[in-house]
Amino acid sequence: MEVTNNPSAVTVGPPEWFTGTAYMKSLKGPTEASRLVVGSVEFTPGARTFWHSHPHGQTLIVTEGIGLVGRRGDVIHQISVGDVVVIEPGEEHWHGADSQNSMTHLHINEVDVNGTYATFCEPVSEAEYLASPLTQD
Repeated sequence: MEVTNNPSAVTVGPPEWFTGTAYMKSLKGPTEASRLVVGSVEFTPGARTFWHSHPHGQTLIVTEGIGLVGRRGDVIHQISVGDVVVIEPGEEHWHGADSQNSMTHLHINEVDVNGTYATFCEPVSEAEYLASPLTQD
């Protein structure tokens, strides 16, 4: 068993992965025994990831705020505290805050045997981002 207290510093998300400002914190990195990666990302209003995919999929758990998640060729979903988003392996998607609110989520995924946990593509366009989301009931 390992217990850590505040395991890493917060860093600003790189401009090759994000539109707007996002703050990343690694909570658990891969080890020899486990390829599991866990982190937290805080998105400021309007901030979002670029289109990307994960070789082994990804699970998001919203811990604060209101956000959006979209899958290529599909509707945008509004997400909020307590929502769990399961993204399938290889599925191109994006996620971030809505235009008026910040949003924080935990992300859980695995790295592949080469150490890759995500493949980033192009930015989400303003038209894609501003499309009307499917809101929760």
